[in-house]
Amino acid sequence: MEAIISLLVGVLTTCGVYLLLRAQTFSVVLGLTLLSYAVNLFLFASGRLVIGRPPVIGLGPSGYTDPLPQALVLTAIVIGFAMTAFVILLAIKARAELGTDQVDGEANHE
Repeated sequence: MEAIISLLVGVLTTCGVYLLLRAQTFSVVLGLTLLSYAVNLFLFASGRLVIGRPPVIGLGPSGYTDPLPQALVLTAIVIGFAMTAFVILLAIKARAELGTDQVDGEANHE
C-alpha cells in the first residue's frame, strides 16, 4: 500500500508543478491544490498505514495508529481550503482589474 501511496504522491506533485509553471491563474490555483493534496497524502502516510487499529492506546497488547499525522492532515485541509479561497479571490480581482488571466498581467504572448 505504501508503494501506491508514494506513486500517487509523485503523480500529484508532478501534475501540480506542471500546472504551477503555466502562466494562467486558474492553472496556478489548480497546481497549488494538487500540491496540497500531495503533501496531505505524504503526511498521512508518514504515520504508517495501518488498517483496523484504534487511534488511542488501549489496555490490551494490540497496536495502535499514530493519531498525530491524521490531526496534521485535518489542519492542513482546513488551511488549504482557506488559502485556495484567498487565491481564487486574488485571481478574480486581478482578472477584473487587468482584463487578462495571465500571471504576469500582460496579454497573451502568442
